[in-house]
Amino acid sequence: QVQLVESGGGSVQAGGSLRLSCVASGGGFSIVVMGWYRQAPGNQRELVATITRGGITNYADSAEGRFTISRDNAKNTVYLEMNNLKPEDTAVYSCYVAALVWDSINDYWGQGIQVTVSS
Repeated sequence: QVQLVESGGGSVQAGGSLRLSCVASGGGFSIVVMGWYRQAPGNQRELVATITRGGITNYADSAEGRFTISRDNAKNTVYLEMNNLKPEDTAVYSCYVAALVWDSINDYWGQGIQVTVSS
């Protein structure tokens, strides 16, 4: 089983920056993909960014150029550096992990962390 703990959310003014972190813990797993999704009130959950174990990244158009995802494989940690934040970035951000457990790949989600950007 994989447990995810997120940190780093909060409130910031437009144009500001935040850095989210997510640590995966547990045993008997190998992480394949780590990432971040977000859900704003009234909206569906959407992709923000993902990163593979080898460092290949994928960003939503809304995040491209402003957000940077990175990971520390030794620490089973993924980071999301968010710059030039906009009010429309306000959402609950959830950490996502796809991990190989025994012989199957399973999806795991963090509880979510609030990011609020004021104008």
